[in-house]
Amino acid sequence: MKIDRLIGILSVLLQQDMVTAPFLAERFEVSRRTINRDIEDLCRAGIPIVTMPGAGGGISIMENYKVDRTVFTTREMQDILAGLRSLDSVSGTSQYSLLMEKLSAGGSDFMAGSQSILIDLSSWYKEELAPKIDSIRAAIDGRRELEFLYFSPKMEGKRRIEAYYLIFRWSSWYVWGWCTRRQDFRLFKLNRMAELRLLDARFEPRKVPLPDLKNERIFPGGIRVKVLFEPECKWRLVEEFGLDCFEEQEDGKLLFHADYTYQDNLLSWLLTFGDRAELLEPENVREELQKIIENMRSKYIPPVRLDAL
Repeated sequence: MKIDRLIGILSVLLQQDMVTAPFLAERFEVSRRTINRDIEDLCRAGIPIVTMPGAGGGISIMENYKVDRTVFTTREMQDILAGLRSLDSVSGTSQYSLLMEKLSAGGSDFMAGSQSILIDLSSWYKEELAPKIDSIRAAIDGRRELEFLYFSPKMEGKRRIEAYYLIFRWSSWYVWGWCTRRQDFRLFKLNRMAELRLLDARFEPRKVPLPDLKNERIFPGGIRVKVLFEPECKWRLVEEFGLDCFEEQEDGKLLFHADYTYQDNLLSWLLTFGDRAELLEPENVREELQKIIENMRSKYIPPVRLDAL
């Protein structure tokens, strides 16, 4: 992208006393004519760039124009670069790593080899996720509407939105936008989208409230749960809910307590533990779980053959 290249050129000029147009053209893999246009754009943006023709000449920034690199400490800059690199794990490209190299030009202490933080935001849906993120970013930048088939716990159907924010939270990607169907702002999970289309229809930006991402807002609870787990389930409870979610009993079993939002999700989660979990409360959900287990049992018990009697 041009903006990335302009940032990269500016970074190089700030780090080196003078460079040549052929050097920049080779570094950014563009023509010399493109570099000349980029230099003109930087000048129009108010950057005091000086060009000196002839042997020993080149491109530089006026000596009295300085940017204090101490605005960011080494550690802060490394964190910024780690974040840039993490975006490549989603896009499946190296475009952010290239931008990272441009930003770190001339500062060996900022280079990738010295990074101590590695972030991977990819998922099992990586091949489907990257194109969705590209389309949503194009929709946000171009103020174009998006249409997609959406699957939710209550229903599935076509949605049409004005997209405003891409959000990574709770180990998943979401888009925050104005839903024309609900006439309100909604949060949509990318993994639940299908048939995503970038439409030609454009929209005038609204006054957009930031999404309330507090857990109690998105996952309001309402189902108070008590479950007795076998000791070997401790690692999973700690991983998913933390150390404070259970009380260890005298016999080593774990009394789990939490609030759940959706009964179906609760039942599905409990079934993944097999016979290593016993739901104690609430009673109505316990009865529903019993019905599910009985129905499952009926599917796995072979029918009685009359000739065997």
